[in-house]
Amino acid sequence: MCGIIGIIAKNAVATELVEGLRRLEYRGYDSAGVATLIDGRIERRRAEGKLANLAARLEREPVHGTIGIGHTRWATHGLPTEGNAHPIATDRVAVVHNGIIENFQALKRELVGLGYQFHTQTDTEAVAILTTHHLAQGMAPADAVARTLERLEGAFALVFLFAGEHDLLICARRGSPLAIGYGDGEMFVGSDALALAPLTRRITYLDEGDWAVVTSREVAIFDRDNQRVARAVRETALSGALIGKGNYRHFMQKEIFEQPAVIGDTLQALINPASQTIHLPQLPFALGDIGKITTIACGTAHHAGMIAKYWLEKIARVPVEADIASEFRYRAPAMPRDGAALVISQSGETADTLAALRYCREAGQKIIAIVNQPESTIAREADIVLPTLAGPEIGVASTKAFTTQLAVLAAFTIAMARARGTIDAAGEAALAGQLAEIPSRASEVLHHDERLQEIAAEIALARDVLYLGRGTAYPLALEGALKLKEISYIHAEGYAAGEMKHGPIALIDDSVPVIVLAPPDDLFEKTLSNVEEVMARGGRVVMISDAAGVARLDGRLAFGIAVPHCAPFVAPLLYAIPIQLLAYHVAVLKGTDVDQPRNLAKSVTVE
Repeated sequence: MCGIIGIIAKNAVATELVEGLRRLEYRGYDSAGVATLIDGRIERRRAEGKLANLAARLEREPVHGTIGIGHTRWATHGLPTEGNAHPIATDRVAVVHNGIIENFQALKRELVGLGYQFHTQTDTEAVAILTTHHLAQGMAPADAVARTLERLEGAFALVFLFAGEHDLLICARRGSPLAIGYGDGEMFVGSDALALAPLTRRITYLDEGDWAVVTSREVAIFDRDNQRVARAVRETALSGALIGKGNYRHFMQKEIFEQPAVIGDTLQALINPASQTIHLPQLPFALGDIGKITTIACGTAHHAGMIAKYWLEKIARVPVEADIASEFRYRAPAMPRDGAALVISQSGETADTLAALRYCREAGQKIIAIVNQPESTIAREADIVLPTLAGPEIGVASTKAFTTQLAVLAAFTIAMARARGTIDAAGEAALAGQLAEIPSRASEVLHHDERLQEIAAEIALARDVLYLGRGTAYPLALEGALKLKEISYIHAEGYAAGEMKHGPIALIDDSVPVIVLAPPDDLFEKTLSNVEEVMARGGRVVMISDAAGVARLDGRLAFGIAVPHCAPFVAPLLYAIPIQLLAYHVAVLKGTDVDQPRNLAKSVTVE
C-alpha cells in the first residue's frame, strides 16, 4: 500500500520527506525513494527495503534541494529493486504513483514505437515517459500533465516534479486519495493526511478526478473536465480523529470511499499486470496437493468466505466448507489429511477464529491466514499469510477490509485453479485481467452516492428490510442485511432468492422494501423471476444490477442502481459498495453512532 509525500519549502526537504514517509510506514512497502532538484537537475536517492536504508543512503549521499517528492512502494511485479523503486524519472520529469495504470502496456508499445526506451518493469514509467514526450512537443508542464491524464486508465494518485522548475509540483487523483497542505510560503502534498500532520494544520482534499498545480504561494485545482474549481481549505487539529476523517463525516464513509485505492493496493501485491499472472507469497506446501478447504471466519469475514466457496468450487473444482468460527470447533468436525483451513480476520485477533485455527492445527490442517494485521496472533500462527492492504479500518462496521478480503480470495482462487489444472494460462490471464479492472470500476460505483442517499430516505422509514440474491450475490445479501442491522438498527434479513417462496414471501407487502442484488450472470433470469414474484405481491423493489439489467424492469422498480458492467467473477467486489453506502446513509438519517454502533466492538477478543 504505497505512500506519497511532496514538499515545496524554503529549506532543504530531504529530511522532512523521509519523516513524512515514516508516518506512512503502516501502509506496508518494500522500497522507498526521494527526488529533488539540484541546480534544476533531478536528483534521486532510492533504496530497497525499509526507510532506514534510504536514510542511510541520504546520509552518505545528501541532497539539499528545497523541492522534492518521496514514495514508499509495495512491489507489484518484478523484484522490489532500486531500479523499480519510485520516484520513476526521465531527464525531464520525476513521478511518484499509487495505484494501477491499466493501459500501461498499450502506452508503452506506443512510446517504444516513437523511439523511447523503458528501463523499469513499472507501469509508472509509461506515465513519466508520456509526460516527457508531451514536454518535448513544447507543452508547458501543466498542459503536458493534462494531456497525459487524458490517456490514463485505472485508479491512481500521481505527483510530478519537473527539471528546472524549483517552485512547481503537479498532482492528480483518480480513485486514490491525495491531500494538499498549506504553509507559510511552503506547500505539501500527501497520500495520507497523517503524512502532513506535523507540517500544517490547513489541508485541502482533492475530489475524485481532480488535479492540481501547486507552487509555494498558490494551488490551482482543476476537475476531470480541466475546469478550474475551488475546494475547501480545512483548519484541522494536528492529531486526533478529524484529520483522519478528512472531508468525510464519519470514518465509515471515508473507508467506503477508500476502496478503489486499497483494492488496487491489495491487487498490486498479487497480480503481475505485464504477464496477467497471480503471484502469492512463497508457500511451504503445494496448492495442488490440497484436497479440501475449510473457510473459518466471523461476521462480515464469514460472508467473504462464503463467496470464496462459490469461486473455489466452480473455478478451482476443490470442495469447500464455509464455517462460522464460533460454531466450528464445538461440532468437532472431522478434518481430511490433505485439508487446508482458510482463516479470515480483519484484526487477526478474533477469539473464536483463533480457537478454530488451533483446532485445525491440531487436526493436521495447513493454515492460510487472510488478515489486515500481519503482526497479529492469527498471522503468527499461520503457515502462510495473505495480507489485505486495507490500512487502518476505524469504523466498527467493516467495509474496505471486506472488499480487500474478496480481492485476496479471488486471487487465491485463480492461483488454486491454475495449480489444480482447472484453468490454463489463458484462463488465468483472463481472470486476472478482470480483477485488475476493479479499482477503476469501483470508482464509478461511488458516483451513485447521491442516488443512494435518496433511496436511503425511504429505507430509513421501514421496520423490516429483505435482501435477495443468488450465487455469489446470496452472501452479499447476507452482508447487506448485516450492515443495515449493525449501524441503523433496522431489522433486515438476507435470503437466497430461490428460497423466498419457501417462507419469506409471506412478509412481502408495500411496507417492506426488498433489495435485490442481480449481477449479469447465468442466474440473472432466475433472479428476475423472483423479482416478478415480489412485485406481484406489492413489494417495492430496489434492484442493483448493470444498466441492461435495470432496464429489463424499467418503470416498475421503486429504485434501480446501475453499476458498471463487469464479469460475474468479480461482481461481488463491485456490488458490495452500494449496499455499504445504502446502510451508511440510512444510519445517518436515523441518527445512530455510525462509527461505533451500540454493543459492538471492532475486534472481538473474547468468545
